[in-house]
Amino acid sequence: MQTYFYQLADFIQTLLHADETTLANLSAEESNFVRFNKSAVRQAGSIKQIGLTIALIAKQRRAESRLTLSGNRESDEGLVRAAIDTLRRDLGDLPEDPYLLYNTNPQSTEKIGESSLPTDAEMLDQILAAGRGKDLVGLFASGAIYKGFANSLGQRNWHRVDNFNCEWCLYHTTDKAVKSGYAGTHWVAAEFEKKMTQAATQLAILQRPAKSLTPGQYRSYLSPSALYEIVGLLSWGGFGVKSQRNKQSPLLKLEDGSESLHASVSLVENAKNGVAAGFQGDGFIKAPTVSLIENGKHAGALISPRSAREFGIETNGANGSESPESLDMAAGTLAQEDVLKTLGTGIMIGNLWYLNYSDRAGCRMTGMTRFATFWVEQGEIIAPLNVMRFDDSAYRVLGQNLLDLTTERDWLIDSSSYGERSTGSARMPGALVNDFSLTL
Repeated sequence: MQTYFYQLADFIQTLLHADETTLANLSAEESNFVRFNKSAVRQAGSIKQIGLTIALIAKQRRAESRLTLSGNRESDEGLVRAAIDTLRRDLGDLPEDPYLLYNTNPQSTEKIGESSLPTDAEMLDQILAAGRGKDLVGLFASGAIYKGFANSLGQRNWHRVDNFNCEWCLYHTTDKAVKSGYAGTHWVAAEFEKKMTQAATQLAILQRPAKSLTPGQYRSYLSPSALYEIVGLLSWGGFGVKSQRNKQSPLLKLEDGSESLHASVSLVENAKNGVAAGFQGDGFIKAPTVSLIENGKHAGALISPRSAREFGIETNGANGSESPESLDMAAGTLAQEDVLKTLGTGIMIGNLWYLNYSDRAGCRMTGMTRFATFWVEQGEIIAPLNVMRFDDSAYRVLGQNLLDLTTERDWLIDSSSYGERSTGSARMPGALVNDFSLTL
């Protein structure tokens, strides 16, 4: 794939006029997908796809075209030639772009991610064996993901990662199920078994009569997955410099210093250790790490090339939406084995969903509990809880009401595959919170 892409990039250079520059971005994958229901394989398939985005730049104007390629150089070169001709015609009708910025200092890189994976058949055998006798519902995906960048200035960047992602539910009845997942670049059978055992233990508790709570504020433990949903919502404009400068950020009060988070909250965009490529679509190399929140205080922002040009600052290689792709939240001091004992009496929340802002300016959000959420008394899980809605501010949940974060963190890889498999990821601890607000 790498050789094919570079040869295609060389071909693009032969089509250019003297005053033209091209940027080419490849996004490709060779993936296998398996869907489970009732602990059996119900659907299996494979996909190989190659997408290429070509940008033609001349006289402060830029036009783009996205192509779906076959991998056959002869036919693909014909598509590329036609695309360049069309883009050249389009450029004449476009206005100059005052915020156009792309890398003119070639920096070539290559990263082949380390992985240690058994065959798909071996991983599937372990999943099916663990689900035997239960109603396991889920999706397994694996394979290679490729990202490439090339420009007509001679820059070449390549990124490949081989990973797997398995998300599953152990289903009980109606809306009662335990959701879990295991993902990464190294399959460790013992780690998978540990997650499945935890899910099976919670499944047994789901068979007890469910408890309903009255609206109020409850001491709560948020699992890493639940906390990721909250931080993921903050990523909708919370960490980009453009939303901050335009006063649209939900974390604006954190930036201006009128609000703060708990001193244990530190959040970094960690491109160095993420799944995503270390370069972006305009050819800039991502900063290895960008500190976003440090000890509860605003520390920095993701800066795309367009924002850098607009605001007269340096880019740190953020994507066009200035959204994080490799979040890394610092651990706390609460050992995972002590979570229930330290929680005492309260709520253990396994998952949150349907999150949105109820007051964006105040960074107040709302959403629903889902799947395995339990009532705990004196450090012991007593009963499953019926679904509840929460409505609370991030400045309370991650600020004044945050009691501790766990020492262990989960590496969560985005399982979305709309159009293509995602390379987003996050390392997240769990969070012990006081007075988590449930509204109905």
